[in-house]
Amino acid sequence: MKLNRKWINEEFVDLSHVSDKEYVETLTVFGQKVETYERMDAEIRNVVVGRVLSMVRHPNSDHMFICQVDVGREEPVQIVTGAQNVHEGDLVPAALHNSWLPGGVHITKGKLRGEVSNGMLCSFAELGLTQNDLPGVFADGIWILDPGEASVGQDINTVIGNDDTVVEFEITNNRPDCYSIIGLARESAAAFGMQMKHHEPVVHGSDAGSIFDKLDVEVPAEDLCSRYTARMVANVKIGPSPKWLRQRLRANGVRPINNIVDITNYVMLEYGQPMHAFDYRYISSGRIVVREAVEGESLTTLDGTVRNLKPGMLVIADGERAIGLAGIMGGENSEIRDDTTTVVFESANFNGTSIRQTALSLGMRTEASGKFEKSLDPMMTVPAVQRACELVELLECGDVMDGTIDILNHIPEEKTVLLEPEKINALLGTDISREEMVRYLNLLEVEVDGDTVKVPSFRPDLNHMADIAEEVGRSYGYNKIPTTAFKTSTQGGYTPMMLLENKAGTVCRGLGYSEIITYSFVSPAIFDQIRLPQDSALRNAMRIQNPLGEDTSIMRTIALPSMLDILGRNNAYHNRSAKLYELAKIYLPTEGQVLPQEPKMLVLGTYGTNETFFSLKGELEAVFSALRVRKATYTAVKDNPSYHPGRCARVSVDGVDLGYMGQVHPIVARNYGIDGEVYCAEINFTRLFDLRLPDPTFSPLPKYPSVSRDLALVCDEALTVAQVEDVIRASAGKLLRNIKLFDIYRGAGISPDKKSLAFSLELRADDRTLTDADSEQTVQRVLTALKDKLNVVLR
Repeated sequence: MKLNRKWINEEFVDLSHVSDKEYVETLTVFGQKVETYERMDAEIRNVVVGRVLSMVRHPNSDHMFICQVDVGREEPVQIVTGAQNVHEGDLVPAALHNSWLPGGVHITKGKLRGEVSNGMLCSFAELGLTQNDLPGVFADGIWILDPGEASVGQDINTVIGNDDTVVEFEITNNRPDCYSIIGLARESAAAFGMQMKHHEPVVHGSDAGSIFDKLDVEVPAEDLCSRYTARMVANVKIGPSPKWLRQRLRANGVRPINNIVDITNYVMLEYGQPMHAFDYRYISSGRIVVREAVEGESLTTLDGTVRNLKPGMLVIADGERAIGLAGIMGGENSEIRDDTTTVVFESANFNGTSIRQTALSLGMRTEASGKFEKSLDPMMTVPAVQRACELVELLECGDVMDGTIDILNHIPEEKTVLLEPEKINALLGTDISREEMVRYLNLLEVEVDGDTVKVPSFRPDLNHMADIAEEVGRSYGYNKIPTTAFKTSTQGGYTPMMLLENKAGTVCRGLGYSEIITYSFVSPAIFDQIRLPQDSALRNAMRIQNPLGEDTSIMRTIALPSMLDILGRNNAYHNRSAKLYELAKIYLPTEGQVLPQEPKMLVLGTYGTNETFFSLKGELEAVFSALRVRKATYTAVKDNPSYHPGRCARVSVDGVDLGYMGQVHPIVARNYGIDGEVYCAEINFTRLFDLRLPDPTFSPLPKYPSVSRDLALVCDEALTVAQVEDVIRASAGKLLRNIKLFDIYRGAGISPDKKSLAFSLELRADDRTLTDADSEQTVQRVLTALKDKLNVVLR
């Protein structure tokens, strides 16, 4: 929201003695955040009003003149110009030596065809103005100033109204009252502890007749239009607005058009209440109907665009057709024209949600729709239309007809809040008297009757004691509130899951992996990229209702594609190797539940010269060991379509499947632009959390020596080392401390369908030195179990 300071200084509260810096700092501390502020005269410097004393033709040009210009100094200034509309005695803008114009144009003295020119005479375009700002002024030459509005030597900024500061505020949606000059003037006055001046619109009326004889208003869409107010003006004389009104509009970023349209824009800025003016002759049957659009209906809006309307969109219609989009933009079929003689002023309060939905659906957003979206005060429609009619009389551009049509479908209930000074002081940590609190609230135009705060209709944000405390606190000054320690201690910290995640990240980084973070929104095409079967449950993904595009239209049910996408991108950048990890959430829909399950997956991805299946397996075991997870088992898997059928394993702990690891299928890798070998692991980190070992306890160093026994075993080629180790562990008993595989042999002396595995067993007792009999008994028990369960024999 923009605010030019001259407007509030002249109309509402005189803060001309306050510097711009002090003003913006005070308002920011007061709770109205200032985005930026700028002087309107910052771009125009050393440009003054000059009077042309004499003109002689340039001796070396057939179209230039040498002018002697009085700029209020001791001697006239010589300026050469080529303009043909300048005459002796004219008042003109003169950019003197070392002056600046909009756009960073720097003017200095120089010579034009041999004659000295100490500056330049300016057109209004060179001063950043348009024909709308200066209606009736000759556009193709030097700007000839009106002697009644300018004097010799006067800074041109004061002539064009640039001697002003525009402050831009960031208004929060809970303060719709501050989307107006009056609202910000109220805040400004309260911030500086001053009373705001109010102006009550006064309309004298005329003998032009009554609105009730000319116009009927119906509002069948009562739920979308809480209030509709209308007044009429006859004998309208369309023309330019006066200078003061045009300057105020321009300072607030609004282009002047004509007096009637400018009045509606002026009132919208001043009161924050959007208004619209209809040409009465185009209102069929003298009837306005506020209704919802019907199927197939269309409307050409003021910007010349045909809008195809849908049922549910709120429109302003006459007896035959739509003539405006309620709260957004008027129709071309009822706009104000140069020959308009009778005008209907509309000031209404529409449902903000409906206005926003219509604007989004039609792809249009206007100043009016932006204000209606904030849920405006329905009690503002009558003062706004009264102000518009007052301006009509002030500008003498029409005769206001008697009567006001005011349809009120919803009367806001009076809202009150109990004033509780003790609680407010306790909340703020202050010692403010009740009288001071009442004074602060009164400055904000919030009435207090006894212990009851009567909340005005323009303050929908005041609902509870805490809201009143906020008003008191910002009026008192947040920077004045003493700093105090918390009366209660607060303790924060990490949850056990967060601690485990941090530890996993530390271990992965220690192993050379770099963390990545990928989006949870993915494309349905990822399922085909990783060769997921059509009947896989993982294809049942949750869809986003309003996706940015097809590539981010579903919530991922598997994290492998996200990892492969980043690995593929690194490969495309010609990175010879990469080691990446991510703790990624996946989203698994559950039948009968609205929300999905959200397990977290630890995903490792790597490629490069030294990366193999076994190096990845070793790194996984290092992670499990650091996280104190029970020993994992790895079962060969040949039917996972995303992985190489001979280099993939299912990872399990205590019979609980945690995921898969291995080499990504070459076809899948090529789908991501990688021709070499890629290795990945997908581990369900949420399940992993429940499989941790208890916290370690201290164990003293062993007192007795260990005994090492080596076993060379012959087994079937299909048996895995893990299967053999499991049987050894289960049968060896408490004496077994460690197992180590130190050799695998295939060759002479071993059948082609057999292999030899050599294990070293470390045995030790805590209470004695082991004898040969102890170790031999354990070894025999192991060999017997291996023979019975796996048909494994001693070599």
